[in-house]
Amino acid sequence: MAVAGAIFGAGFGGWINDRFGRKISLLGADVLFFIGAIIMAIAPQPWVIILGRIFVGLGVGMASMTAPLYISEASPAKIRGALVSANGFLITGGQFLAYLINLAFTKAPGTWRWMLGVAGLPAVVQFGLMMMLPESPRWLYRQNKVDEARAILEKIYPADQVEEEVNLLKQSVENEKAEEGLIGKDMISRLKGAFGNKIQFVGINTVMYYSPTIVQFAGFASKSTALALSLVTSGLNALGSIVSMAFVDKYGRRRLMIVSMFGLSSCLVALAVSTDTLCSDEHRTYFISGCPSSFGWLAVVFLGAYIITYSPGMGTAPWIVNSEIYPLRYRGVGGGIAAVSNWTSNLIVSLTFLTLTEALGSAGTFLLFAGFSLLGLVAIYLLVPETKGLAFEEVEKMLETGFKPSAFMKKSNKSEMHA
Repeated sequence: MAVAGAIFGAGFGGWINDRFGRKISLLGADVLFFIGAIIMAIAPQPWVIILGRIFVGLGVGMASMTAPLYISEASPAKIRGALVSANGFLITGGQFLAYLINLAFTKAPGTWRWMLGVAGLPAVVQFGLMMMLPESPRWLYRQNKVDEARAILEKIYPADQVEEEVNLLKQSVENEKAEEGLIGKDMISRLKGAFGNKIQFVGINTVMYYSPTIVQFAGFASKSTALALSLVTSGLNALGSIVSMAFVDKYGRRRLMIVSMFGLSSCLVALAVSTDTLCSDEHRTYFISGCPSSFGWLAVVFLGAYIITYSPGMGTAPWIVNSEIYPLRYRGVGGGIAAVSNWTSNLIVSLTFLTLTEALGSAGTFLLFAGFSLLGLVAIYLLVPETKGLAFEEVEKMLETGFKPSAFMKKSNKSEMHA
């Protein structure tokens, strides 16, 4: 239900971003986080916990598409990727801390109430800190608040670059307003315009749920052991985010995603092979008695390899690209559409994983995911441009004619690029 709530949160979060700004959207997400945590902590019945999860999901959806957008618009182009990756690191680092906190509360009175209720504390902290931060300068300029936008840009860029940034922003906004007069300002017209725009985009994100279950597939029936090993995988996820921070602005978003997708496909095939050799007894209940095997550790190793391959590439780079490729007039609605697609995919994965393992077996399920990863690899190669170090206006101009990978470009175009 949290993931389902995130779909709707991402959907109307795009509208809130365009209408009221990035800051208001993040503050609203914090309020939803806090309300959801309190509802879950005091829940007298299971249905109340579900209600709290919906509130949390709404906040997750809003924050997931707003935070990268806000960071990218308030960052110099040369370090924009690293700063958006830092957001990914704080998310994965938070997941790691969540495992530790849950383990700490397993012996405490109230157990799950503390586990769920403590999530309201970071929301309060972020709300207070967010009050001290400025609005996105690009959104302010779009709202004709030029002086406020300039004041913020002066804090971000060196003095000799401020005027250039203001001029680029002015030109971009004037062009967009001229086009907007032809498209219309209502939401339906904006959605049609976003899909009909020349810019090509793709959003692909894969999240590995049920790591304790996969550990149990590997032969570790103990819940505490499975949780402890899952703590290791969440730590690897956080480590991968640090790798992304270090290399995304040096080697680019596109290269990280291609390498990541190739690695994911390989790891999923390896997981399929390793788990297929473990549970030969069809009548054995894996989460009660496990699947004892001297090779069970291989599945855990491949799971760790999957996480460390996923995190620096597909875990962070798509969010960076998604925050960079839309024209200002479509940035909120475009980011919302991409986030809705992401959370819808995550909902499908979370709802079908256990059913798929029963129908196809663990090996068949992992091979299915490997197939989707290969399709994603092809899509990234054909559709996703490199945006490293480019100003938003440069990205928009590059995509106006459509993106083609170098292998599909005419020789004359290649010569012009090198020139």
